[in-house]
Amino acid sequence: MITTEALAVRRQARLIPLLAGAGFVVFWSSGFVGARWGTAYSSAVDLLAWRFLLAGTLAAVVLAIRRPRISRADLVTHIAMAFLTQFVYLGLIFAGIDHGIPAGVTALIGSLQPILIATVAGPLLGEHVSRLQWTGLLVGLAGVGLVVADDLGHSSPLLFLLPFGGLLGLVAGTCLERKRKPKAHLLDALCLQSLVSGVLFLGFATATGQMTVPHEPGFYGAAVWLVVFSTTGGWGLYLVNLRLSGATRISSLLYLVPPTTMVMAYLMFHETIGLLAAFGIVVCAVAVILIRRPDRRTGRR
Repeated sequence: MITTEALAVRRQARLIPLLAGAGFVVFWSSGFVGARWGTAYSSAVDLLAWRFLLAGTLAAVVLAIRRPRISRADLVTHIAMAFLTQFVYLGLIFAGIDHGIPAGVTALIGSLQPILIATVAGPLLGEHVSRLQWTGLLVGLAGVGLVVADDLGHSSPLLFLLPFGGLLGLVAGTCLERKRKPKAHLLDALCLQSLVSGVLFLGFATATGQMTVPHEPGFYGAAVWLVVFSTTGGWGLYLVNLRLSGATRISSLLYLVPPTTMVMAYLMFHETIGLLAAFGIVVCAVAVILIRRPDRRTGRR
């Protein structure tokens, strides 16, 4: 007989991953909104430098207070993750947008991550990807294609190497974390990665002469937005979801990012959403449901 306490534990076990996943989608999507907001005043490199200057400073204060004991293996892992998932991913994604690649096309390229993760998850991470999940991955890719179909433009083919290179950085960083499974506390991991990213972006912006001091208050509003919602909320919940579920399932949530971004852009910038995009949003939702269904053979979610 199942007790009331056992039922409460079960509900909590189901509720926590659900809230973590929903929060991740919203906060990760806020990064695209903040990027559009901030790049209206200065370059993407300048925006990233200021974003991680603020985030790195806060991270240094937190680490100085907590004084965590982090093993050498975990230290190397988090430095590598900061390079791959922050410096490479964000740097190349923002560079692509700076060079004229539409945000919708960038989102479409980013939606390839679940496919790449699923391809390597089996042999590299030991994660089982069922036929139903493969179906969901392909359906989600089609859904994102519908969402951004109206944004497809004409750009130099070589420019698409920028966001694709960023995508590979995020995939590599995700697989690295799941492979090495660092033991450091999530708060310490987030702070350490933010601190390393701050050093990398500030160094790059200064070396390339792109570090400026903008005078528009809106620029700093966008930088604070990115620190609070994207770095703390988005990347923090990405790390949480990685530990709660497999790499395939957390990556599948990226299918919901382009539709969510469009809704946020509509509310903040009055961008319209067409019927094709609205249908694509529904398709993306169905895909995520398919991917995140429990495996009947193992009973795992």
